[in-house]
Amino acid sequence: MCSGIHRNLPQVSRVKSLWLDFWENDLIEFMKKHGNLCAKAKYEAKVPPYYYIPQSCDCLVLREQWIRAKYEREEFVATRVCQDPCSAGSHEGFLWKRGRESKQFKQRRFLLSAREGVMKYYTKEPKGPKAVISIEKLNVMFQAEKIHHAHGLQITYKTDGQTRNLFVYHESGKEIVDWFNAIRAARYHYLRTTFPALPEHEIIPRITRNYIKEGYMEKTGPKQKETFKMRWFSLDSEERNLLYFKNPLDAFPQGQVFIGRRVEGYEVRAGLPQGISVKKRKSGITMQPHLLLQSRHEFRMKIHWSVSASKKWGNG
Repeated sequence: MCSGIHRNLPQVSRVKSLWLDFWENDLIEFMKKHGNLCAKAKYEAKVPPYYYIPQSCDCLVLREQWIRAKYEREEFVATRVCQDPCSAGSHEGFLWKRGRESKQFKQRRFLLSAREGVMKYYTKEPKGPKAVISIEKLNVMFQAEKIHHAHGLQITYKTDGQTRNLFVYHESGKEIVDWFNAIRAARYHYLRTTFPALPEHEIIPRITRNYIKEGYMEKTGPKQKETFKMRWFSLDSEERNLLYFKNPLDAFPQGQVFIGRRVEGYEVRAGLPQGISVKKRKSGITMQPHLLLQSRHEFRMKIHWSVSASKKWGNG
């Protein structure tokens, strides 16, 4: 809860219980004159459009740094000069990155440039960047539980038609949130310059996104005769893709299934096809692109995955 974060900031916050604490009359009058709306008007006067305002369901570091940015550092008060998205979308520093082969986290230098439209990272400076990533296909999301670090980020981008995952973290909560919002600023700058006629309310949701569902499921192959194997699945609503990995922190997916529209012959159905035998009876759904029977995939998964897909896309 946010109250717990405020309790750790006694220099800027005072927390009292509505039921357990005594409220003096002068404090009640103060709250009447300086309530949430007044505080919002003062401390959120200049929140940039790309800056992510966390919700109650977001990870602790996002919520804590949002509160510190508002009340401790006063980053958004009216007297502050806001950076333009191009400047805010430029950032440089070291992050701990998980190695693709070694699986160990090692410090790597990252450079983000909204002006150039790329993010780069280096392993050995003289050899140039290890990767040059276009901001057009760049996405970032917090993955504290997945990475087993409170400040863990998952950065994704497309390379040679595949989704590439980078898993990084920083010891400083402020620094990792600064990286997160710098990438959002760079993405906002790209979208605003590429689609100048697009309304603001349509641009904001496209800056970055979280997977709408992730977790382990068991999967069989296209012949429906292979043994069910446990795989990690990620459902990407923006790309309409269901990706699956052998392990959650793999750099590349083992495969992916495009979830097309029903009018194109795609369908998500509850249950398993006849003839599929499993050791234990479990709920499942079938994902079957009818127009591409030769590349048909069948999955056994819990029914709430079907619900997630239906809520996001409906019958479209």
